[in-house]
Amino acid sequence: MAKPKIKCGVVGVGSLGQHHARIYSTLPGAELAGIYETSDARAAEICAKFNCKRFLTMEELGEACDAVSVVVPTDKHAVVALPLLAQGCHLLIEKPLCASLEEAEQVLVAARQNNCLVQVGHIEHFNPVMSYLEKHTGRPQYITTERLAPYQTRGTEVGVVLDLMIHDIGIVLALVKSPIKKIDSVGINVLSKTEDIANARIEFESGCVANLSASRMSLKKNREIRVFQDNAYLSLDFMNQKGHLVKKSDIIAYGLKLKVGLAKAGEDKVPVHEIPIEKGEPLAIELAHFLESVSEAKQPKVGGALGKSALEVAITITEQIRKNQK
Repeated sequence: MAKPKIKCGVVGVGSLGQHHARIYSTLPGAELAGIYETSDARAAEICAKFNCKRFLTMEELGEACDAVSVVVPTDKHAVVALPLLAQGCHLLIEKPLCASLEEAEQVLVAARQNNCLVQVGHIEHFNPVMSYLEKHTGRPQYITTERLAPYQTRGTEVGVVLDLMIHDIGIVLALVKSPIKKIDSVGINVLSKTEDIANARIEFESGCVANLSASRMSLKKNREIRVFQDNAYLSLDFMNQKGHLVKKSDIIAYGLKLKVGLAKAGEDKVPVHEIPIEKGEPLAIELAHFLESVSEAKQPKVGGALGKSALEVAITITEQIRKNQK
């Protein structure tokens, strides 16, 4: 017997929330029950596009839904999430989990009290690039990340660390799996009241060092990671879902060939392997995982604990930057 469809809703259907609505309307096992949106024009547009209902209050949406995506500005996450959790709704809250650790803890306590799942929208964890990294990253020794974006007013209620860098914080925490020993951060404000450019150096107890850079003052978008470990060097592009790999075994073999004079003509460099990555839409993969977690009553891959840990690091970095600016 087929399982009943999970009734889904979206709070906030702006530039990102509209895609949550689009995907829920097409996912097998999901039924887009409706949306809550304060803009009349936007609500009418999305409801017509995806054939769903506009709820006039969040309470009405909560009553009609099993699972809800919270896609509103970060400083409104807790205000939206807490009453929905009280109604028993499972939530996917876009990253970061909340604007403060106090609010994050309130949300997680409410989730436990109401037996609800909370998944945090760290979308890169569902990028096929991350799947490759999780399989092939062993004991990283040095990691660099770069996340660049053009300036836009959306998201500037928080600084670039909570807006962009937090993606890479979550990725690095998941890959390194070691307590943090030390964090050193710098950043500057350019157009907004919060930092628009930031760099953080994170040293882990394992000895691994991660150097994270983020900017929302770039002319181009870029989302890259490089991982150096004792057996390989990996360079991957999250945006274009591609990358390359250099293996230590190939370097040793190449060195031996040079030593004994067996290197072929034109073979003047170490072999670089293109990484075969099966491309996919990360948000669709993320929402499918969320609904699977709800259906099977299991903890999601990116649950509240990881979301809170990433937020804690991001807030530490932000506080360091603001202290250094005084």
